Formats: sequence, structure tokens, C-alpha cells
Amino acid sequence: MSASRHDRVSWLRQPGVLAALPAAIFLLLGFAGPLAMVFGYSFMPPKTFSLMQPPTVENYISVFTDSYYISFTWSVTLAAITVLLLFPICYPIAYGMAKLFGKWATLVTVLVAVPLLISENIRLFGWVLVLVKNGIADGSLQTLFGVSMSGLLYSVPAIVLGLVYVYLPFMLFPLVIGISMIPDTLKEAASDLGASRWQIFREIELPLAMPGILIGGILTFILALGSLAESKILGGQAIVMIADDIESSFTFAQNWPKGAVLSVLLIALSGIIVYALFRRIDLDQIIGRR
Repeated sequence: MSASRHDRVSWLRQPGVLAALPAAIFLLLGFAGPLAMVFGYSFMPPKTFSLMQPPTVENYISVFTDSYYISFTWSVTLAAITVLLLFPICYPIAYGMAKLFGKWATLVTVLVAVPLLISENIRLFGWVLVLVKNGIADGSLQTLFGVSMSGLLYSVPAIVLGLVYVYLPFMLFPLVIGISMIPDTLKEAASDLGASRWQIFREIELPLAMPGILIGGILTFILALGSLAESKILGGQAIVMIADDIESSFTFAQNWPKGAVLSVLLIALSGIIVYALFRRIDLDQIIGRR
């Protein structure tokens, strides 16, 4: 046996490699395999249910000719709005959990995390009861102030409300991690040198908390980008997001290649965004390697 071949065999027999092999096989079959099939279907002729047909780029062209770019635009816009709204909402809460609340931070964490144990659809239907005409919010306003807000349900603001409500924990907890990495001694030194509270926030807190901000923003944006329940339950037919088009293509329209190409483009868009932002994050610092 040659030395190079012996090295390869020895490497394969390493305990770590053997221990990771089942997980690697599972990911290959359960994650990479379906993605490869979706990518293959994206080049099949429309309404084809077999991978044995001659490949074509017709489905990619139809994304623009059939106005699917509108769904992509709505999805990206609402995902960005969700991130922009959640940051100012979550930052004060995260700051309190990391620096101020002390033993009460655990209680706040539990209160934020408990809704995650309940189905997202059930929670959103709860908001339907709040926003529907003559519902909790509308009925209360009519009784107290004679004002009606019956037009809020099945609208874009209702969808944004649902996205902010559902994805708040995914922005909040990374922010807590990022803010907890800020040394209090730096802020005290800056204050002793005459820096204002705004200068300390802008020059010290914000840059040092940026890894948590970026991770929270990425998680929130990607999850909101592929959201479906919020637009269907709270938005009705107000707008159509890209996840709705993908579901319709694979189910009602029975056009798997069209659903596959929309999925591929959504994955590609998400991957580009994640890659661009993760280049600015020092994961070794976050997990404590250095």
C-alpha cells in the first residue's frame, strides 16, 4: 500500500470522521438530495413530472414574462421592513436583558420563548380575532371612541404586523448575545473621557454588538423572505408573496418545474445575502474561540 493511500485510509478511520459519518449521510440524503432534485426539475419543460425530459431554460424566462418578479419584490420588501421594524423594537429589550434586568432576564426570556411552543398558524388566527371587523380591536375602539379599524385585516399592514410578531424572538436573542459582548469598562472609560450617551452608543455599543445585529437581521430576513402563513392568514389576497407562488405551483397548478425554478431563485437570493453578510461576522469571537 502506498503512503498516500495509507494516509487516506487512516484519515477515514479517525474517530471523529466515523462519528460524523451518519450525520453526513443524513444531510446528504435529506438535504442535498432534495435540493439537487429541485434544481434538476427547474430545467424540465412546464408541467413535467419526470427528470428524463430534455432540459430547457423556459421556466427561468417565464419568471420575468409572467410577472413573478412582483412576488419576489413584495417578499424582499416586506422582509426588509420586518428587519427595520424589529431592530428598534428589540434593541432596548435586548439591552435590558443583557445589562439591566439581572435575575428578571430569565423571566423575560421565558415570556418571549413560550409562544414558540404554540403553532404559528394558531397564533396568527388569534390576530385574526383581534383585527377582524367587529372583533376585539375594532369593537373596543367603536365602544370607547366611536372609531372603526375594520379595514386593517387582509391588508399589507396586517401582514407586516404578523411578520414582526412571529419573528421577534429571532431578532431579539441574537441581539442579547451581541450586546452581552460589550465590555462595561469601555463604556465607563468613554464616559470618563467626556463622551455623550449617543457617542457611546454610536462609537462603542453599536460596532461591538454588530455580530449579534447581523445574525438577528439575517435570521429574520431569511425567515420572513420565505414566509407563507402571514400573507395567507392576515393578508388574504392583498398581495402574493413568492412562497405562495411556490406552493401554488407544486399543488394547485401541478407545475413542478415552475415551482422548482421559483424555489431555486429564492434559495439563490437567500444564499447571496447570507454569504455577503456572514463575511462581516467573526463567528470565532462569538462562540468564544478567541
